[in-house]
This record gives sequence, C-alpha cells and structure tokens, in this order.
Amino acid sequence: MATERWNSPIKVGFEGSGARTVNGPFDALACLAEHWPAVRGLKYLKARSACRAALDGRKSVEEARAEFMAAAEEAKLKVH
Repeated sequence: MATERWNSPIKVGFEGSGARTVNGPFDALACLAEHWPAVRGLKYLKARSACRAALDGRKSVEEARAEFMAAAEEAKLKVH
C-alpha cells in the first residue's frame, strides 16, 4: 500500500538533486530507483527488498525504514 508511512520521516541529501523527505516505503523505493548513487551495495538491495515487502505486508514499515537507513549510511548520504 502506497499510503504506509514511517513513524518519523527521513530527510536524505543527494548530491546534485538536493534533499528529499522520505515518508515511507513507497517514497523510499522512488529514491532508491531515481536518486541513488551509482554504487549500490548489499544494503541497497536489502532496503529495496524490505520496502517492497513492507508494501506487500510481509514486513513492517519500521523494518523497511531501518534497512533504508542502513543503505543510506552505506552510500554515505546525509540523513536527518
């Protein structure tokens, strides 16, 4: 469900495209697909999978949030 939201939004800074506020797994998937740096590691793949699972109801939205945060750290993105 695209309306699923995290308890606390994440603001992610992307070089060249500014900051984006990510409110839940649907927004996170868009960021992962459209704004993520070219170097994509294992945590990126785990975040993408967790966000899809959260939208399908197979994982909680907070599990997806944790995976997205880990991927952002892996990519050395600024997170607020």
